[in-house]
Parts: sequence; structure tokens; C-alpha cells
Amino acid sequence: MSELAAEDQPYGTFFRTLDLAAGVLVCAGAVGGLLWLRPRAGTRGCGLLAAGGWAGVVVFGAATAADSRLPLSCAPTADAACAARERAGAVPLTHAAHAVSSSVAVAGALVGMVLLAVLVRRYGSPDEARTDRLLRTLVGVELVATVWTLAAVAAFDAGHGTWGLGVAQRVQLLTIAVWLVVVAWLVRAGRRRA
Repeated sequence: MSELAAEDQPYGTFFRTLDLAAGVLVCAGAVGGLLWLRPRAGTRGCGLLAAGGWAGVVVFGAATAADSRLPLSCAPTADAACAARERAGAVPLTHAAHAVSSSVAVAGALVGMVLLAVLVRRYGSPDEARTDRLLRTLVGVELVATVWTLAAVAAFDAGHGTWGLGVAQRVQLLTIAVWLVVVAWLVRAGRRRA
């Protein structure tokens, strides 16, 4: 997905702008969730799970915003010359920095997804059972998509093709997006009950 925002791509600026806006909005929403939910946490464990989960979402948002400021110079999976330059280390350091920020973003999302799913499972009301199953399913899909992405990156780096890297990344991002919508719905429903 990052290759769509590469500096040499026709709509790179558009995709970088979307990444920046999404990252900032996710950070703002996560900080809002933390500030609103944390004082309402009934037990110490609940408060710790909420704080850790929302912190993971903040990290995801911040790293996504950082990704937008650390674009790839070219698209290695779509451009053989770019891939050769990347293997030779002849690309800007932003390629390595982007890999780090992307990894941090996914790690933050996974932390948030897991901890907030545990929070709903432990402290949610019985009528949230379906939501609990949905959150656990989304965590599972995200883990599978992340393993697929890592395997595809390793295969590409070893010269064995892309293994559907773009599809794996799309599944990752779509899963995170659906999860964010579900969590926003839970927060909104919680506000109505409070």
C-alpha cells in the first residue's frame, strides 16, 4: 500500500495526504477514547487494559502519520529498477525509516486491537457477546494478514515474487478500518448507557 504513496507515483501526494489525515484523526479519536473511558473504568485491570489499548491505537495513528512524511522514493514491487536500487542500498534512507514506521503502526494497531478486545470480553455487558466475537475475529484476521505480509516481504526480499503482498496489506488495512468502526460504535453505545 505504501507504494501508492511513493514519491514517483502519479497520485503519491494524494495518498500521503490521506495517510497524514487518517493518522492524525486516529490519534485524536484514541486520545478522546482514553480520556473519556479511563475515568469510567470500574477496576484497576479495566483501566490498565483501556490505557494500554488506547495507547496502542495512538501509536498506530502517530506511526501512520509518520509514514506519510517518510515516503518511498519509488515502488519496488512494481518497478524492477527500483527493486534493484533497493537491494543495492541505493535508495534514500526514507525506505528504511518507512519500513520501521509501518512496522510500528501495525504493532500499535495489534496492541490496541488485542487489549481492547480483552477489555470488552472481560468487562463488557452480556449483550456485547456478538461484538466480542466480532472483535476476536478481526484480531485473528489481522494476525493472519500480518503473518502473510511478513512472509510476502521476506519472499520479495529473497527474490521469490510478491506472494500477494499488496492483497495482504489491503486485508490488514481493511481489518483495522473495520475494527476502528466497531470500536467507535462501542464507545458511542457506551456513552449512551453512561
